[in-house]
Amino acid sequence: MILSGRGVTAVLGPTNTGKTHYAIERMVAHGSGVIGLPLRLLAREVYTRVVEKVGTNAVALVTGEEKISPPNARFSVCTVEAMPRETNAAFVAIDEVQLAADLERGHIFTDRILHLRGREETLLLGAGTMRPILERILPGITIVERPRMSQLFYAGQKKITRLPQRSAIVAFSADEVYAIAELIRRQRGGAAVVLGALSPRTRNAQVGLYQEGDVEYLVATDAIGMGLNLDVDHVAFAQDRKFDGFQFRHLTPGEMGQIAGRAGRHLRDGTFGVTGQVPPLDDELVERIESHEFQEVKVLQWRSKALDFSSLRDLRESLEVAPTVPGLTRALPATDSRALEHLCRYPEIVDISTTPARVEKLWEACALPDYRRIAPAQHADLISTLFFDLVRRGTVNEEFMAEQVKRADRTDGEIDTLSARIAQIRTWTYVSNRPGWLTDPTHWQEKTREIEDRLSDALHERLTKRFVDRRTSVLMRRLRENSMLEAEISVNGDVFVEGHHVGQLAGFRFTPVSGAEGPDARAVQAAAQKALALEFEARAARLFASGNSDLAIGSDGFVRWLGDPVARLAASDHVMRPRVILLSDEQLTGNARDHVLARIERFVNHHIATVLKPLDDLSRAEDLQGLAKGLAFQLVENLGVMFRRDVADDVKSLDQDARASMRRYGIRFGAYHIFMPALLKPAPAELITLLWALKNDGLDKPGYGELIPALAAGRTSVVADPGFERTFYKLAGFRFLGKRAVRVDILERLADLIRPLLQWKPGSSPRPEGAYDGRRFMTTTSMLSILGATPDDMEEILKGLGYRADTVTAEEAASFLAAQDPAPASEATAEAQAETAEKTEDAADESASPGNEPVTEAPVEGAVAEPEAAAAEANEGEAAAAAEPEAPKPVLLWRPAGRNENQRPGRPQQGERRHGRDEQRGEGRGQGEREAKGPGRSNRRPDGKPGRGNRPERGERPDRGKGPQPARFEAKPPRKEKPVDPDSPFAKLAALKEQMKK
Repeated sequence: MILSGRGVTAVLGPTNTGKTHYAIERMVAHGSGVIGLPLRLLAREVYTRVVEKVGTNAVALVTGEEKISPPNARFSVCTVEAMPRETNAAFVAIDEVQLAADLERGHIFTDRILHLRGREETLLLGAGTMRPILERILPGITIVERPRMSQLFYAGQKKITRLPQRSAIVAFSADEVYAIAELIRRQRGGAAVVLGALSPRTRNAQVGLYQEGDVEYLVATDAIGMGLNLDVDHVAFAQDRKFDGFQFRHLTPGEMGQIAGRAGRHLRDGTFGVTGQVPPLDDELVERIESHEFQEVKVLQWRSKALDFSSLRDLRESLEVAPTVPGLTRALPATDSRALEHLCRYPEIVDISTTPARVEKLWEACALPDYRRIAPAQHADLISTLFFDLVRRGTVNEEFMAEQVKRADRTDGEIDTLSARIAQIRTWTYVSNRPGWLTDPTHWQEKTREIEDRLSDALHERLTKRFVDRRTSVLMRRLRENSMLEAEISVNGDVFVEGHHVGQLAGFRFTPVSGAEGPDARAVQAAAQKALALEFEARAARLFASGNSDLAIGSDGFVRWLGDPVARLAASDHVMRPRVILLSDEQLTGNARDHVLARIERFVNHHIATVLKPLDDLSRAEDLQGLAKGLAFQLVENLGVMFRRDVADDVKSLDQDARASMRRYGIRFGAYHIFMPALLKPAPAELITLLWALKNDGLDKPGYGELIPALAAGRTSVVADPGFERTFYKLAGFRFLGKRAVRVDILERLADLIRPLLQWKPGSSPRPEGAYDGRRFMTTTSMLSILGATPDDMEEILKGLGYRADTVTAEEAASFLAAQDPAPASEATAEAQAETAEKTEDAADESASPGNEPVTEAPVEGAVAEPEAAAAEANEGEAAAAAEPEAPKPVLLWRPAGRNENQRPGRPQQGERRHGRDEQRGEGRGQGEREAKGPGRSNRRPDGKPGRGNRPERGERPDRGKGPQPARFEAKPPRKEKPVDPDSPFAKLAALKEQMKK
């Protein structure tokens, strides 16, 4: 091989010497020219620059998967692989000739260096390390060395988050590039991404983000080292190892110098360094990079172009021919030769490749690039499919191609999915640009280009969305322009700076969006705070003038203004006067803050006084004196509900005037509770629960707020949850009784139903429903109805109230009741009713029964609708059970519990009637506890005649050691007469009775 370098000029030097710019200027000075570039990305950039000089119609762009060929194009911009083998152009230039030493692509560059010449001028552009080898293989070549226009300095190791602006971070895998870009987005606002696998359209869009200043960082592979002109001030190596197609290896000093040389443009100096896990560079390597002194290229990769297509064996042998020129070495198998090796193992390929034309066609098909980076065997299968179509049909099967193209024609998915589709469509773009491979190549070129553009745009959008914070990018640009940032606040509280959402204003608190810690954070906050200061003053004025309907207190203790929290309530010395804590930023100060706080406090006090008016009025009552005033104070402290047993002595000591004065404030004296019926509604109960929770740190206690919906639904009883804080039941107006909790006003109605049954005298009047013998009673349907309970629940409730059950058979109960029901007589009935009313009035004062109140006082709306349904279901269940052939259930006869009710089992009872304290149930102490003489203390013997109680008469001693003795009674001491309360309904009833007698 006799080669000559006459007419060839090599322009050599480090990066930033203007070599590519010089080649473009020289090319357009000729009538025609061809320039070859190492990357299609760089080819697209140079094509754009040449078009700007001579116009679109004069320039062609030819790459493996893209071809723009105007009819009268005088200049061609190509990738080195796409350069013609021979040309008649006046000018030829080959850029980055040092890639002739590359193991994978070097043989292609070597072939163009040795054989492609321009008629008038040939330029070889590359690094200074190529000088000795070029002078050796091309004798007579002219060498021109160009110095770097700026200096390069080593900046050491820095964290990725501390790299200066206008930095390029270099990595050698897509995963590492994406990880670094994600980190920069979170910490510094965003980064552009440049990969060799990106389509030119996507790459240009990403570079545009960086060049236009939308982002300050670029994360790229070593593609930026191949002549891409970027305004980079600093290059940081995040990796120093790469896969070169055959193995993972460390970068050579020359490769590092080529990449680091991208820092600094024209006369502006640049810096380079390392980041991430890369250790600091040693001094010798730093000095070589800074001085651009690298090891000379000693050999170039070469593969014979004199291929023999006589047979597959001859073709393979011709590819293995060794070079005869010193300085050249036979290249390792490339993608096309590896594919040929696989295909030669297929018997059907060997059988069909029998002529030189078919062997050459097979070799042409093997040139299909492996854009998808799949296994060699899979790539060989695709080539075999195309080769069989070309041999048997003359062209590629367009139905098969259409199916493959359709699979790639989707823009959904994430970055990796879109990248894979772009690689797939690039394969078919290459096929469409091969001459003679398709029947209608123009159609497929346009279609594949259109799909690639759509995928490229979608990929750019995904990359930008994932790795670029658009808000930060725009704000950074405005800051570089020294412009004052404009902020505005929307009606719903969104805060915008320069049209980008930076936070949310709720009430008087500003919450910035996540990820607002970038370099623009201070400027953004300054602009936002300036707008917030004016907005706070305006909002304070609007809140001060707003009506009570614009404010609300939530169950969480927050005060909200038009839905936004502006304050929260906290405990104070008085449960009815919580403290108001304003929720605002520091910008709300001075008079504006004082006005807001005063308005909220005024609303809170008004809301409590309105919703809890009975309780508020009672707390301010001035006409109550003595015990009544003390009892009212306790009722306010207990938020409207007290157990009567806790204040039994005080209640007994109240005279009728004191009771009447307390009733005027809505207080009801019940058998079991002292309470205010007006508070047994959802709104008062919810507020009462909140006030107690604030005072007792109970907002997080189990059961908070859970009982209010039951109260709102009109439930008279609910299944008790043992996990709930029991106080919440009391605050909502329920009493915890065993497995159920019953509303206190319903329990008082139950007491009103039970009292006549225990006061009835056998034989004196018609027996009321449920009465038995005057000292025991049976549960009735009306009791179940008002409680909304089943018979089993009723047992729990009555036991919790202090009643105990005796068991008799159904036959005994029936026969006993039949004997107790005399023939009705109208006069006797009227007299018995009047006598019962009189007794009831007496028992009201003596036994602390609810006799001083109307039975129907202050019922809660909807209180019995649901319980009646529950009772009906219970009755249906009982009817169904009765239909079954089972033994009749015993009858439970309920009576008030006695003092000795809790004695140890096995010991004999000392009397049939006992009074005393109940067992410990419900609230943790005896719930019956006589309830201030509870359901009524009967003073009657079993035969219905007056008795003396369960104590022995004076002078008598009970017999000891003779087993159970009959119960002995003593007379009740004379009752002290009390003045009649004129407001008592029973006083009116007694007056009516006297009038009837007259």
